[in-house]
Amino acid sequence: MKYSVLVVDDDNLVNEFLVEALQRTGFECKAAYSGEEALIAFQQSSFDIVLTDLKMKAMDGLTLIGKLRKINPKAVIIMMTAYGTIETAVNAIKIGAHDFLLKPVLPETLDHIMNRVTEMIELRQENAILKRDVADRFQNMIGSSRAMTNLFDLVQAVAPARSTIMITGGSGTGKEMVARAIHYSSNRAEGPFVKLNCAAIPESLVEAELFGYEKGAFTDAKKTNRGRFELADGGTLLLDEISEMPMNLQSKLLRVIQEREFERIGSSSTIKIDVRIIATSNRNLKEHIARGEFREDLFFRLNVIPVHLPALEDRKDDIPLLVDHFIDKYNSENGKAVEGIEQSAMSMLMKYHWPGNVRELENLIERAVVTTTGESITEDDFPIELALGRFGDDLPLLKVPMKLEEGSKYLILKTLEKFNGNKTKAAEALGITTRTIRNKLAEYSTGEVESA
Repeated sequence: MKYSVLVVDDDNLVNEFLVEALQRTGFECKAAYSGEEALIAFQQSSFDIVLTDLKMKAMDGLTLIGKLRKINPKAVIIMMTAYGTIETAVNAIKIGAHDFLLKPVLPETLDHIMNRVTEMIELRQENAILKRDVADRFQNMIGSSRAMTNLFDLVQAVAPARSTIMITGGSGTGKEMVARAIHYSSNRAEGPFVKLNCAAIPESLVEAELFGYEKGAFTDAKKTNRGRFELADGGTLLLDEISEMPMNLQSKLLRVIQEREFERIGSSSTIKIDVRIIATSNRNLKEHIARGEFREDLFFRLNVIPVHLPALEDRKDDIPLLVDHFIDKYNSENGKAVEGIEQSAMSMLMKYHWPGNVRELENLIERAVVTTTGESITEDDFPIELALGRFGDDLPLLKVPMKLEEGSKYLILKTLEKFNGNKTKAAEALGITTRTIRNKLAEYSTGEVESA
């Protein structure tokens, strides 16, 4: 990559020498012969590096540095002077110079300092990319609730370690996403992230998937195959739904975790590995242990650092943030321009109990963004199950006698269910207006009917 340099010196010979020397080593250069000229050039173009003299007429180098830093605080500035004192150097660096160069400038000295500066710029760029990547990998970990704040802190704290991690939480809480966040925030980020879903693979194939096999190890072994442990060497292996790991393999898995070595099926050669293991489960493993379905020693070995993900029901304050994020995401993916969500629809989301957690919310928002014909998402853009689900056990059964208000509630909700949430059709069938249905749903949400 070619870096651009602004050379500022009121000595024409020195300026020309510097420009020529820098151009020979691959830099793009522009000359300025005063501080004022440098300011104009700096405002008109973006320069990666500024090389400026200290003693100049009208505006000296220290004044110029101060002004340049106000325009672009990230600019890399090198001060040159024939009056090399420690005090001058300290002052220059205090106001924003990156380094200090004594005149007369020798070509080898110039090369040395420019190499240092470009290395620093490249490192800054790499760090910025890494931060963006980490932000992307954390993109769905949205929330400002105490539960999520604690989770963010824990992920950052455990990421650098090698210890095994057990992530627990209900289906749809984002266990795999957190595992990826831990991996990509660790010093293994450049290594592989390999996943094995223990529940999705037939029991007879799990061993081969984990440890690999040699050619001829069994009938269908036409060639040598590396397993997930080998593929994950230098990185992270995610054992998803570890509760489904067959009992006959749990002792072998324990040995691999402890010894950091294993053998492929059909081979006696030991393979050494450096793999960090993250396991997930939406089951209560202690109950599995009590039933003899999971080894207690393996549980303790996996559960060195436990990470529990809260249910969405327990962090409803995060729902508005999640909704905004998913609207932006699916607007972008589908070329839509949905502006937001109406308050009545948001109120419905806040009252729902979310058995499917964040995954369920994301799916519903994606559907709403894709199917809505309005500028904003409304209650009509969600399935009727969502409206019914918010009432939970408060939806009355049809029984006689019952209060008029209870019967009305039952009739309206069941009619909406029959017409898949279409308020217009439900209103026509009931002989009432759509506005009446909306008002009644609002009453049921606030509990006014129950208190009547």
